[in-house]
Amino acid sequence: MISNKRAILLSLCTSVVLMLAKFVAYFITNSNAILTDAAESIVNVLASGFAFYSIYLSTLPKDENHPYGHGKVEFFSAFVEGVLIGVAGVFILGKSIYSLFYGNTVSDLYDGALIIGATGIVNLIVGWYLIRTGKANKSLTLEADGKHLLTDAISSAGLVIGIIIIQLTQVLWLDSLISIILGLYILYNGYKLTRTSVGGLMDESNLELVEEVVAILQQNRQQSWIDIHNLRAQQYGADLHIDCHVTLPYYFDLNKVHHEISSIDKLINQSVSRQTELFIHADPCLPACCYYCKMENCAVRTEAFKGEINWNMENVTKNQKHFER
Repeated sequence: MISNKRAILLSLCTSVVLMLAKFVAYFITNSNAILTDAAESIVNVLASGFAFYSIYLSTLPKDENHPYGHGKVEFFSAFVEGVLIGVAGVFILGKSIYSLFYGNTVSDLYDGALIIGATGIVNLIVGWYLIRTGKANKSLTLEADGKHLLTDAISSAGLVIGIIIIQLTQVLWLDSLISIILGLYILYNGYKLTRTSVGGLMDESNLELVEEVVAILQQNRQQSWIDIHNLRAQQYGADLHIDCHVTLPYYFDLNKVHHEISSIDKLINQSVSRQTELFIHADPCLPACCYYCKMENCAVRTEAFKGEINWNMENVTKNQKHFER
């Protein structure tokens, strides 16, 4: 498997080279639209540098001060990247609006378009590579950096088209208008990235992870697992943390309870493609559970079994046994 450090180092080196190329294109053309792309490339370099450091931190083992590991730094890295993108967007908008009213002289636009087009192709390839590696390694930082580069590639493609139109029509104020449109697009992507990272920093439940775990439990449920509720899942870097309550027959002794909980732990860890830490609280069954309990030959049953309750996102995530609906 490709290491996260190697992937982000590639991104950092590529970002530095492309930043220099874009500023060369700006000095050749004096185009606000190209300056937009060049300014964002500074963000790429800063973000990749911070991402490299955050990936280094996320690989450190757990310690006394960080019992859950260091993986959560990846959310902070994505937050910083989102903020930097937003700052670049504000700068771009300010410069472009000023030039729209006061004018701006441009030249050698075809040369600039050629340079920007080449950097866009490189960003497209590297961005796709980072997203694929991030998904494989469960790294939010790599995915965020890859999406940022894909955004940059898309804006570069739009920029090249705009530059060609300006050169053909000689309508120079289009340069600032295109820059404003790209600035708004950059701001929007910065907001989306910041929103995702803030959700992680605030321990917002990862619903996709919860759905995956619920499906695994439903497909492999045992008679003694009367119900599972209050299930929550959080991802910290590549590590997954899950806590839930499982209702078991109240007459099970401690050894039997431990066996059942260990079975759930083993099932999840064998079924999901990442390291998973589970905290499972065992609840005793109550007489009201009998109608959906499938335990055979139960000596304390007070009501006949009527039907199994299918586990889904609605009942498994609530902090109550399933009869309390």
